[in-house]
Amino acid sequence: MATPRDLDQLPFAPHLRRFAGSRLGEARFDTVHVDGAAFEDERVEEASFVEAAVSATSFEQVRMRRARLNDVWMQGVRMVGCDLAESSWLDVEVIGGVFAGLESHGAGLRRVTFHGCKFDSVNLRGAKLHEVVFHDCVLREVDLGGAALTECAFPGSRLEQVHLHQAKLTEVDLREATLIEVADGAESLRGAAVTPTQLLELAPALAGALGLTVREAGEPLKGAVRRGSRSRR
Repeated sequence: MATPRDLDQLPFAPHLRRFAGSRLGEARFDTVHVDGAAFEDERVEEASFVEAAVSATSFEQVRMRRARLNDVWMQGVRMVGCDLAESSWLDVEVIGGVFAGLESHGAGLRRVTFHGCKFDSVNLRGAKLHEVVFHDCVLREVDLGGAALTECAFPGSRLEQVHLHQAKLTEVDLREATLIEVADGAESLRGAAVTPTQLLELAPALAGALGLTVREAGEPLKGAVRRGSRSRR
Protein backbone atom coordinates (compact mmCIF):
# COMPACT_ATOMS: atom_id res chain seq x y z
CA MET A 1 0.00 0.00 0.00
CA ALA A 2 1.26 3.46 -0.88
CA THR A 3 2.38 5.49 2.13
CA PRO A 4 0.91 9.00 2.47
CA ARG A 5 3.46 11.73 1.92
CA ASP A 6 4.26 14.46 4.41
CA LEU A 7 4.19 18.08 3.32
CA ASP A 8 7.97 18.39 3.25
CA GLN A 9 8.18 15.42 0.87
CA LEU A 10 6.38 17.25 -1.91
CA PRO A 11 8.66 18.28 -4.79
CA PHE A 12 7.10 21.75 -4.84
CA ALA A 13 7.19 22.24 -1.03
CA PRO A 14 10.14 24.71 -1.09
CA HIS A 15 8.19 27.01 -3.41
CA LEU A 16 4.95 27.16 -1.42
CA ARG A 17 3.85 30.54 -0.09
CA ARG A 18 1.48 30.72 2.84
CA PHE A 19 -2.09 31.83 2.20
CA ALA A 20 -2.68 34.86 4.43
CA GLY A 21 -6.23 35.81 3.46
CA SER A 22 -9.49 35.11 5.27
CA ARG A 23 -11.62 34.48 2.16
CA LEU A 24 -11.03 32.61 -1.05
CA GLY A 25 -11.62 35.73 -3.12
CA GLU A 26 -9.39 35.15 -6.11
CA ALA A 27 -9.67 32.11 -8.34
CA ARG A 28 -6.01 31.08 -8.60
CA PHE A 29 -4.08 29.32 -5.86
CA ASP A 30 -0.83 28.27 -7.52
CA THR A 31 2.07 27.22 -5.23
CA VAL A 32 0.02 28.21 -2.18
CA HIS A 33 -0.26 26.50 1.22
CA VAL A 34 -3.66 27.02 2.84
CA ASP A 35 -3.40 25.95 6.49
CA GLY A 36 -5.90 26.17 9.34
CA ALA A 37 -8.42 28.25 7.39
CA ALA A 38 -12.22 28.15 7.42
CA PHE A 39 -14.28 29.15 4.40
CA GLU A 40 -18.07 29.42 4.45
CA ASP A 41 -20.76 30.54 2.00
CA GLU A 42 -18.34 31.51 -0.75
CA ARG A 43 -18.56 31.22 -4.50
CA VAL A 44 -15.45 30.92 -6.67
CA GLU A 45 -16.11 29.76 -10.21
CA GLU A 46 -13.36 27.83 -12.01
CA ALA A 47 -10.90 28.06 -9.12
CA SER A 48 -7.42 26.77 -9.90
CA PHE A 49 -5.15 24.95 -7.43
CA VAL A 50 -1.82 24.01 -9.03
CA GLU A 51 1.10 22.63 -7.01
CA ALA A 52 -0.75 23.61 -3.86
CA ALA A 53 -1.23 22.25 -0.34
CA VAL A 54 -4.32 22.49 1.86
CA SER A 55 -4.22 21.34 5.49
CA ALA A 56 -6.54 21.50 8.53
CA THR A 57 -9.00 23.59 6.53
CA SER A 58 -12.79 23.49 6.38
CA PHE A 59 -15.09 24.39 3.49
CA GLU A 60 -18.81 24.77 4.24
CA GLN A 61 -21.39 25.67 1.61
CA VAL A 62 -18.62 26.71 -0.77
CA ARG A 63 -19.34 26.65 -4.50
CA MET A 64 -16.31 25.89 -6.68
CA ARG A 65 -17.85 24.51 -9.85
CA ARG A 66 -15.38 23.53 -12.57
CA ALA A 67 -12.49 23.93 -10.15
CA ARG A 68 -9.14 22.59 -11.35
CA LEU A 69 -6.88 20.74 -8.91
CA ASN A 70 -3.55 19.76 -10.41
CA ASP A 71 -0.75 18.30 -8.26
CA VAL A 72 -2.45 19.12 -4.96
CA TRP A 73 -1.81 17.69 -1.48
CA MET A 74 -4.54 17.81 1.18
CA GLN A 75 -4.54 16.74 4.82
CA GLY A 76 -7.31 17.11 7.39
CA VAL A 77 -9.61 18.86 4.94
CA ARG A 78 -13.35 19.03 5.69
CA MET A 79 -15.87 19.78 2.94
CA VAL A 80 -19.55 19.97 3.91
CA GLY A 81 -22.37 20.95 1.57
CA CYS A 82 -19.96 22.12 -1.12
CA ASP A 83 -20.45 22.20 -4.88
CA LEU A 84 -17.52 20.92 -6.93
CA ALA A 85 -19.53 19.77 -9.92
CA GLU A 86 -17.57 19.30 -13.15
CA SER A 87 -14.30 19.82 -11.27
CA SER A 88 -11.03 18.32 -12.50
CA TRP A 89 -8.65 16.45 -10.16
CA LEU A 90 -5.24 15.35 -11.47
CA ASP A 91 -2.40 13.94 -9.34
CA VAL A 92 -4.12 14.74 -6.05
CA GLU A 93 -3.43 13.16 -2.66
CA VAL A 94 -5.95 13.49 0.19
CA ILE A 95 -5.19 12.32 3.73
CA GLY A 96 -7.81 12.13 6.47
CA GLY A 97 -10.41 14.18 4.62
CA VAL A 98 -14.14 14.39 5.37
CA PHE A 99 -16.59 14.95 2.51
CA ALA A 100 -20.30 15.23 3.33
CA GLY A 101 -23.20 16.37 1.18
CA LEU A 102 -20.77 17.08 -1.65
CA GLU A 103 -21.96 17.75 -5.21
CA SER A 104 -19.30 16.44 -7.59
CA HIS A 105 -21.41 15.20 -10.48
CA GLY A 106 -19.61 15.24 -13.80
CA ALA A 107 -16.22 15.57 -12.12
CA GLY A 108 -13.07 14.04 -13.55
CA LEU A 109 -10.54 12.37 -11.23
CA ARG A 110 -7.29 10.93 -12.54
CA ARG A 111 -4.40 9.56 -10.48
CA VAL A 112 -6.05 10.56 -7.21
CA THR A 113 -5.35 8.82 -3.90
CA PHE A 114 -7.48 9.04 -0.76
CA HIS A 115 -6.07 7.83 2.57
CA GLY A 116 -8.37 7.33 5.56
CA CYS A 117 -11.11 9.60 4.21
CA LYS A 118 -14.84 9.58 4.94
CA PHE A 119 -17.45 10.16 2.24
CA ASP A 120 -21.10 10.62 3.22
CA SER A 121 -23.88 11.41 0.74
CA VAL A 122 -21.50 12.41 -2.04
CA ASN A 123 -22.89 12.86 -5.56
CA LEU A 124 -20.50 11.54 -8.22
CA ARG A 125 -23.13 10.85 -10.85
CA GLY A 126 -21.64 10.85 -14.33
CA ALA A 127 -18.13 11.37 -12.96
CA LYS A 128 -15.06 9.78 -14.53
CA LEU A 129 -12.57 8.14 -12.17
CA HIS A 130 -9.33 6.80 -13.63
CA GLU A 131 -6.56 5.31 -11.48
CA VAL A 132 -8.27 6.44 -8.27
CA VAL A 133 -7.39 4.55 -5.08
CA PHE A 134 -9.30 4.65 -1.79
CA HIS A 135 -7.09 3.40 1.06
CA ASP A 136 -8.89 2.62 4.34
CA CYS A 137 -11.81 4.90 3.49
CA VAL A 138 -15.52 4.80 4.30
CA LEU A 139 -17.89 5.52 1.41
CA ARG A 140 -21.46 5.83 2.67
CA GLU A 141 -24.40 6.63 0.37
CA VAL A 142 -22.05 7.62 -2.44
CA ASP A 143 -23.91 7.99 -5.75
CA LEU A 144 -21.90 6.70 -8.72
CA GLY A 145 -24.87 6.41 -11.03
CA GLY A 146 -23.76 6.69 -14.65
CA ALA A 147 -20.14 7.14 -13.57
CA ALA A 148 -17.18 5.50 -15.31
CA LEU A 149 -14.55 3.88 -13.08
CA THR A 150 -11.35 2.63 -14.69
CA GLU A 151 -8.44 0.97 -12.89
CA CYS A 152 -9.73 1.97 -9.45
CA ALA A 153 -9.13 0.13 -6.17
CA PHE A 154 -10.53 0.17 -2.63
CA PRO A 155 -8.01 -1.54 -0.30
CA GLY A 156 -9.20 -1.62 3.30
CA SER A 157 -12.27 0.47 2.47
CA ARG A 158 -15.95 0.08 3.35
CA LEU A 159 -18.56 0.68 0.65
CA GLU A 160 -21.86 1.21 2.46
CA GLN A 161 -25.04 1.51 0.37
CA VAL A 162 -23.22 2.68 -2.74
CA HIS A 163 -25.37 3.52 -5.78
CA LEU A 164 -24.11 2.06 -9.07
CA HIS A 165 -27.10 2.42 -11.39
CA GLN A 166 -25.82 2.48 -15.00
CA ALA A 167 -22.21 2.87 -13.84
CA LYS A 168 -19.47 1.41 -16.02
CA LEU A 169 -16.62 -0.38 -14.27
CA THR A 170 -13.41 -1.37 -16.04
CA GLU A 171 -10.62 -3.19 -14.19
CA VAL A 172 -11.96 -2.10 -10.80
CA ASP A 173 -10.39 -4.05 -7.93
CA LEU A 174 -12.74 -4.62 -5.00
CA ARG A 175 -10.93 -7.64 -3.59
CA GLU A 176 -9.38 -5.82 -0.63
CA ALA A 177 -12.51 -3.87 0.31
CA THR A 178 -13.69 -4.87 3.79
CA LEU A 179 -17.38 -4.34 3.02
CA ILE A 180 -19.39 -3.99 -0.19
CA GLU A 181 -23.04 -2.95 0.10
CA VAL A 182 -24.76 -1.97 -3.14
CA ALA A 183 -27.97 0.05 -2.78
CA ASP A 184 -28.84 -0.29 -6.46
CA GLY A 185 -27.21 -1.15 -9.75
CA ALA A 186 -25.55 -4.40 -8.68
CA GLU A 187 -25.61 -5.46 -12.33
CA SER A 188 -23.09 -2.67 -12.97
CA LEU A 189 -20.45 -4.62 -11.02
CA ARG A 190 -19.56 -6.21 -14.34
CA GLY A 191 -15.92 -5.27 -14.90
CA ALA A 192 -14.99 -5.49 -11.21
CA ALA A 193 -12.87 -8.13 -9.48
CA VAL A 194 -14.13 -9.64 -6.21
CA THR A 195 -13.09 -12.56 -4.03
CA PRO A 196 -15.15 -15.77 -3.77
CA THR A 197 -16.27 -14.69 -0.28
CA GLN A 198 -17.34 -11.29 -1.55
CA LEU A 199 -19.29 -12.95 -4.35
CA LEU A 200 -21.31 -14.91 -1.80
CA GLU A 201 -21.96 -11.75 0.20
CA LEU A 202 -23.12 -9.96 -2.97
CA ALA A 203 -25.38 -12.83 -4.04
CA PRO A 204 -28.64 -11.30 -2.68
CA ALA A 205 -27.99 -7.98 -4.44
CA LEU A 206 -27.02 -9.72 -7.67
CA ALA A 207 -30.08 -11.97 -7.52
CA GLY A 208 -32.31 -8.96 -7.02
CA ALA A 209 -30.70 -7.11 -9.92
CA LEU A 210 -31.17 -10.12 -12.21
CA GLY A 211 -34.72 -10.81 -11.06
CA LEU A 212 -33.83 -14.24 -9.70
CA THR A 213 -36.07 -15.95 -7.18
CA VAL A 214 -34.02 -18.02 -4.77
CA ARG A 215 -35.95 -20.79 -2.97
CA GLU A 216 -35.11 -24.23 -1.65
CA ALA A 217 -36.43 -27.13 -3.72
CA GLY A 218 -39.97 -27.94 -2.69
CA GLU A 219 -40.78 -24.44 -1.46
CA PRO A 220 -43.82 -22.92 -3.19
CA LEU A 221 -43.30 -20.15 -5.71
CA LYS A 222 -46.01 -17.54 -5.67
CA GLY A 223 -47.90 -17.57 -8.96
CA ALA A 224 -45.76 -20.40 -10.35
CA VAL A 225 -47.28 -22.81 -12.89
CA ARG A 226 -47.30 -26.40 -11.69
CA ARG A 227 -44.89 -28.71 -13.48
CA GLY A 228 -46.60 -30.47 -16.35
CA SER A 229 -49.76 -28.39 -16.20
CA ARG A 230 -51.07 -26.71 -19.32
CA SER A 231 -53.81 -24.21 -19.89
CA ARG A 232 -56.95 -25.60 -21.50
CA ARG A 233 -58.88 -23.88 -24.17
